[in-house]
Amino acid sequence: MADSFLILAQAAGGQSPVPSIVLFIGLFVIMYFVMIRPQQKQLKAHRELVSGLKKGDEVITQGGMIGRIYLVSEREVTLEVANGVRIRVLKTSVAGRYATAGEPAAAAKTEDKKEEK
Repeated sequence: MADSFLILAQAAGGQSPVPSIVLFIGLFVIMYFVMIRPQQKQLKAHRELVSGLKKGDEVITQGGMIGRIYLVSEREVTLEVANGVRIRVLKTSVAGRYATAGEPAAAAKTEDKKEEK
């Protein structure tokens, strides 16, 4: 049994390392385009979202809280989640802007009116 492993090891040792290197480089390139690049794009989009927050925007947090921005500071935003109810959250915990169900249809109607004029 040990002799067969020794024979296999000797047979594999005589091959050129170039195909193995090409395989590893190919795997890295695939991993870059499948995993790393999309994540970098997502982080860039989130940074732009956080830097563009302003008073009056309706946002949703990573925890699922929906509120209107009442105050923006350097690291935090104050959300008004109900009349007179305000909470402070970190800017980085804002997941995105919140669009109500009727908003996209209303935006499309205003664009149609602009095109008619």
